[in-house]
Amino acid sequence: MHSIAASLEHHKARGRKSLAVLVDPDSGKLTDLDHRIHLANRCGVDYFFVGGSMLSEDHLGACLTTLRSHSDIPVILFPGNVYQVSDHADAILYLSLLSGRNPDYLIGKQVEAAMRLAESALEVIATAYLLIEGGHSNTAAYLSQTQPIPRDKPEIAVATAVAAQLLRFQWIYLEAGSGAQWPVPLETVRAIAERVQTPIIVGGGLRKPEQLEACLVAGADLVVVGNALERDPELLREMSAVVRSVDVGKKLP
Repeated sequence: MHSIAASLEHHKARGRKSLAVLVDPDSGKLTDLDHRIHLANRCGVDYFFVGGSMLSEDHLGACLTTLRSHSDIPVILFPGNVYQVSDHADAILYLSLLSGRNPDYLIGKQVEAAMRLAESALEVIATAYLLIEGGHSNTAAYLSQTQPIPRDKPEIAVATAVAAQLLRFQWIYLEAGSGAQWPVPLETVRAIAERVQTPIIVGGGLRKPEQLEACLVAGADLVVVGNALERDPELLREMSAVVRSVDVGKKLP
């Protein structure tokens, strides 16, 4: 494909589901990174997402160097702030927090980073970012001073996703938060998938292979796993197998 954004659109059109491994470039979360990279290569992971909402010690450059030197899997920046930008990645999620009403995260931060991104070699993927209530405090919600969409209000999430499609965002990212108690509700994923053609990413709180399967069958195109693999990298084998085996014709009961 000509671009990473186009690759996911192509996969969606063919009914092929995708898997991303999230790597937080904080020194405290880089344990066993080499092993996770090895497993990702073996399991056919589609993308590495790299970034974090809050870094106690930023090792972004070293993290990207390690990923690029040990894998050919595309590396996509998932920035928590305007400083998490590097030409050592392939692409960046140009996030706009549509679920909130803080103008700084709707457009302010994007303006701050715009000239640097325009002059970089990174593929910039316009991504609508929707925080969904995940059962405990959310770092992204706290730092952005916004409230997540209530998990029992799927109609709000649907209307926001439809707005994102009308605004021509390339991807829609539904986020329950790092280490969320609950993942994004399947009802919400299903309702959005029925109304938009834009590729849907789902992350946060996905700890078990069966959760990934249910999410993909509900309509997600790409699922993102991070914290669970920091605790048990070997989970990636089963998670990847589940993603590859999902029958797009299946329907949840």
